[in-house]
Amino acid sequence: MNTEELDRVFGALSDATRRGMLAQLAQGETNVSALAAPYAISQPAASKHLRVLERAGLIEKTRRGREQYVRVVPGPLDEAGGWIAHYAAFWRHQFDAVEAYLATAKEQKR
Repeated sequence: MNTEELDRVFGALSDATRRGMLAQLAQGETNVSALAAPYAISQPAASKHLRVLERAGLIEKTRRGREQYVRVVPGPLDEAGGWIAHYAAFWRHQFDAVEAYLATAKEQKR
């Protein structure tokens, strides 16, 4: 995943409404109206949120008759999670190294 794609994923996830929509979609595919129903937002606002999620590659829309259905695409979430896991491990290692250094310095003072 390149930097622009990662930025789009994290940008999409930065909004509580979009995170809520993704949480709803974890239960399975649903139509746009049902997805927007829990939020006190207009249909155009809901569509805007869905466009952000779609541009980030987090959802796919399909049309069935007159309705659009939305489903999660897990790949970008997995890749963003991998990025977070990599840096979490890096920083844990850095903090462990600082802790070991401080323990050694404390022992040497005794």
